[in-house]
Amino acid sequence: MTTSLYLATADRMLSSVIRGTRGAWPRACAWLLRHELEAAMDRYWARVCPEIGRTRVQRPKLLLLAHYAGPDLGRRASYLWWALSRAGHHHHYELGVTAAELTRLRAELVDIVALLDHSEAPTC
Repeated sequence: MTTSLYLATADRMLSSVIRGTRGAWPRACAWLLRHELEAAMDRYWARVCPEIGRTRVQRPKLLLLAHYAGPDLGRRASYLWWALSRAGHHHHYELGVTAAELTRLRAELVDIVALLDHSEAPTC
């Protein structure tokens, strides 16, 4: 499996200090991981149902994923997308996402990407 630029950059943020990213790197890392998830879903939909893949909005893709890829994978991908979206936004009343949380979300992302890239699905 080749590592995408999104995932490689997120890995670099998780494993080293990047000059000039102090305080912003956790949210930037969350957005990079979300972009990787969206890229994996785009690859999946391009293979399974290109009409859905051409939609730029992610919500319909996530909703239909449970029907095409199975309810478990659909639920996991929807939760991950929600968690990464939430981690990417600044909330005045909450602490930011930690490196440990991002590492756990990254592991879930890698698992979901592998399942999406290798899943058999009916074409539409």
